Amino acid sequence: MDLLDTTHRPPEGANPDWTIPQGFESYSKAEHDVWIALYDRQATILPGRACDAFLQGLHALDLHGEGIPDFERLNRRLCALTSWRIVAVPSLVPDDVFFDHLANRRFPAANFIRRADQLDYLQEPDIFHDVFGHVPLLTDPVFADYMQAYGQGGLRALKLGRLHNLARLYWYTVEFGLLETPAGLRIYGAGIVSSRSESIFALESASPHRIRFNLERVMRTPYRIDDFQQIYFVIPSLQDLLDATIKTDFGPLYAQLAGQADIAISGIEPGDVVLSRGSQAYAKGRVTQ
Repeated sequence: MDLLDTTHRPPEGANPDWTIPQGFESYSKAEHDVWIALYDRQATILPGRACDAFLQGLHALDLHGEGIPDFERLNRRLCALTSWRIVAVPSLVPDDVFFDHLANRRFPAANFIRRADQLDYLQEPDIFHDVFGHVPLLTDPVFADYMQAYGQGGLRALKLGRLHNLARLYWYTVEFGLLETPAGLRIYGAGIVSSRSESIFALESASPHRIRFNLERVMRTPYRIDDFQQIYFVIPSLQDLLDATIKTDFGPLYAQLAGQADIAISGIEPGDVVLSRGSQAYAKGRVTQ
């Protein structure tokens, strides 16, 4: 069944599902060098900060190589582990296209890489964020199932008009999630592991709140798209994240959320399990600048 929204037109040269050839042979040495610089920088700070599942996936996929990975080679390894594969897309894709790919165990990744003068920040996700940040955890069977379940849930959220609630779940887990381990908090969110500065901020700054994950709480909480997060939600395990998703009937939950106001991004609720109450100093300082 074709689930693509016919009001969206893929760009010229793209397939109906917005996929395009990666164009691996077209990358320049300078572009490969950017990947290597980004990879080497993250590789020095992620041990002891990123969760074991991410680091194991990074090793299993051998993403360093000689630069930007070839999706054809990468997919052979990834598919053998969890039946996921990477598909190249030209840019951000429409929501329905994105969810359909996830629901069918395909992760859409940009095929371009940032310039050498953009190492620290890029507004639109590039191949380093998409592949280095997201793909290693897709080697973990539990997280791989979570991502598929999220895609299936996204298609339903579109029909029910609750995409903004579900988008918050993606943001605070897949992009900016923290994991509690016996050794301390660890990163699993792609937006953190692909960023040198946020890899440090998320774990070590006294500014943000760190609160135990609760599905309804997360879906009522807005997020920052342009700066460090003011709050991070912490899961006890990847299995807990998957269970919270597949064991919840989102229809009644959406109906409940429709009658509730959002929670302030810097707020603490009476029912929150607070692992560390942040000062919010960083966010307050940005407001006064």
